[in-house]
Parts: sequence; C-alpha cells; structure tokens
Amino acid sequence: MDEVAKAVEECARAAKAAAPSLAAAGDDAVDAALVGMAERLVAHRDEVLEANRADVAKATADGMSAGLLDRLTITPERLDGMAAQLRLLAGAPHQERSVDVSTLDGGLRLVERRRPVGVIGANYEARPNVTVDVASQLVKSRNGGVLRTGSAALGSAQRLRDVVIAPALAAAGINPDVVQLVPRVEREAASALVRLPGLVPLVILRGSGDSTRALATEAAVHGVRTLAHADGGGVLYVDAAADAGKVRDLVFSSLDRLGVCNRLNLLLIHEDVHDTVWPQIESALAERGVTPSLAPHEHPIGYEWALDSEREATVTVEKVGGLVDAVEIANERTSGLAAGIATENPAAAEQFFDGYTGTGVFWNAPTRLLDGFKLLAVPETGINLDRVPGPRGPVTYTDLYVRQYAVIPG
Repeated sequence: MDEVAKAVEECARAAKAAAPSLAAAGDDAVDAALVGMAERLVAHRDEVLEANRADVAKATADGMSAGLLDRLTITPERLDGMAAQLRLLAGAPHQERSVDVSTLDGGLRLVERRRPVGVIGANYEARPNVTVDVASQLVKSRNGGVLRTGSAALGSAQRLRDVVIAPALAAAGINPDVVQLVPRVEREAASALVRLPGLVPLVILRGSGDSTRALATEAAVHGVRTLAHADGGGVLYVDAAADAGKVRDLVFSSLDRLGVCNRLNLLLIHEDVHDTVWPQIESALAERGVTPSLAPHEHPIGYEWALDSEREATVTVEKVGGLVDAVEIANERTSGLAAGIATENPAAAEQFFDGYTGTGVFWNAPTRLLDGFKLLAVPETGINLDRVPGPRGPVTYTDLYVRQYAVIPG
C-alpha cells in the first residue's frame, strides 16, 4: 500500500474505532460539543486567521484566481458567522431515533429506527469553512468523519481541527478521534477515500464537475455510495411580465460572490422585453464588474463560469421565445441546480415551477438562496443534485442516517 492510501486508511480506522463514542452520546453532550466549537472558534480566532492568512498568501503566490481566493479566505466576519451557525445547529432539534410506524398482526408494533451511517467521508477543495460545516453536521447526526481537503486549505483545516473541533469533542466526553482530517496534500488521497467500503461506506463529494464525477464513478466501482455536488450555476428567466426594477435587483444580488455554485450563471430573457430590461441588467452587471457573454456563444449555454478561473466574472445571456423555451434550456442544458423566474404573472410562475425539474426553483428571488444555512438555518454538507429518491438539495444532519425496521411487542 502506498503512503497516501495508508494515511487515509489509518484515518478511517481511527474514526471507525471512535464512532461508538459519538453514536452513544446523549443529546446534551452532542450539543455541548457544538457550542464548545463555537466558543473555541472565537477564543482562538487569531490562530485560525493566522493559519488562513498563510494559506491565502501561498495560494496568491501560486496564481490562484480571485474567485477561488474568495472561497479560501476566512475573514473575521465569516469566522463570526461560522460560530453563529454552530450555535444555531446546537439548538436545532435532534432526529427522533425511533418512530412508530404501525401495528402488525398479533399486537406487534413496527418501529422505524434511525441509525448513524457510522463513518462518512468528505472530499472538498479550497473552502476551510466546509471543515467546520461538515464536521458539525456529522457530530449532530452522530457519524464519524474522514475529511479530505485540497492542499490550498489544509493549513486552515488542520488548525480548525486541532484547536476547535477536537478539543470541543473531548470536553463533551466524546472521543475526538471521531473526526479525522487526512494530513496528505496529494490528490490521490481523494481516490483512496472512495475505496474503503468497509470503513467509509458513504462519501460526500464537493468540487469541480469533472473531478467530482470521476470520483463518484470510482466510488461506485468500489461499492462506496456518494452524495455528489459536482456542478452548479443558477439560471434566471426574465419573463414578458417581469418588473425591470426587480430584475436589476435579482441580477445584482445574485452576483455578490462569483466563486460559488448558486450564483447567477445563465440569464434567459424573453425576446419581447429584452430591449426594455437590458439597460437595467447591464447596469447591474457593470456595478458587479461582470461581463455578459452574448450570442453567438463559443461555449455551451450552461457553461459554469464559477469553475473558469480566467473568466469567472462572466454571465451567459440568451434571448428566448418564451417560458417553454426557457424551461427546456434550464432542464436540458444546465446542471439542474437552481432556476428562477422574474415575473409579475402568477400563472407564468406556476407554469415555470411545474416545468422545471431541478433541485431549487425560485420566483422573484435569487438562486443564491439555495444554501442549507439560508434556507434551513443549519449548515450543509453540500447540495445533492441526484434525480432519485433520497436526500436532494442542501444535505444536512437530518439526512445522514440509515433506516432500520424493528418489530417489537405491543
């Protein structure tokens, strides 16, 4: 076994050995651990920010794009937000461990028991805040974790685990080994993580589309299930009955950050109102420093600009003949993450909602809202786009369990 795979397996074995400590922890202990993480995040803010500054400085020297640098950076305000999210999660209700289903013949009762998966892996790139987001979700759902982040964020992630996550778990009486961070920077560590079905049966995948899809395929070969967040890009359709002022606000608010998956990526404008609304849209794009990509396009309509380090400050703009055309494009030529309609016509909004099959759909609201914390008031492990039964959309602690049916005396 090579050294990278060995390091990943050692983390997986350590997390599995510690998992019973978390699985058996009471609600109060779990919530105390989360509150402890929030307190330590604030108390050790200088250490965390120092480690992050070092990561950002190295990434800047290596030529990382502005959008990726934004995702890598922990500002004091973002750190405070991370702490606030931890406190909110601590106060969120726990999943019922047993739910009565029905009464069977002979007076027996059928009960659905909800059990932790055991150990869940997570692979993510240069987003150190995800270390806290995922670790906290795993702790709340009583699952052990093996976290693997890209080299750019490893210093920040290591500091977060060492001074925030592990000490808080220990203080709450939970074995701190239950959350592991892979200490290797090599990309091969991600592949190693999806090859351990006996230790890590489920892996959360976040990152660029091609690499994440490749990992999901490799995981399937090895019998590992995945919750994959491979592609993104928000769509906005400007209907014939749209309010131009609202359209401007939607475009502007959807581009506050360019390196995130739920930003505005594709703007579809009804041809009858294009010339009327375009000055407002152009003004919003200019204020955000974003360039419109106009027809004829030299790229696919749904091309995700957030993944293009050279041209991320771009939005694709396309005229369409109407709502049916917009829905077809959003369904067939984009990732299916999120699409919105700008209209003052409720019937058009309903038709758009009925037609669009993606994960999130919005009416006069920005696709930036497709986020676990913004929608559900808890952090997310990622946004799952699968079109099969199971967790879809923002995945939170309430999704990270397996069902067990129990038949007991009445």
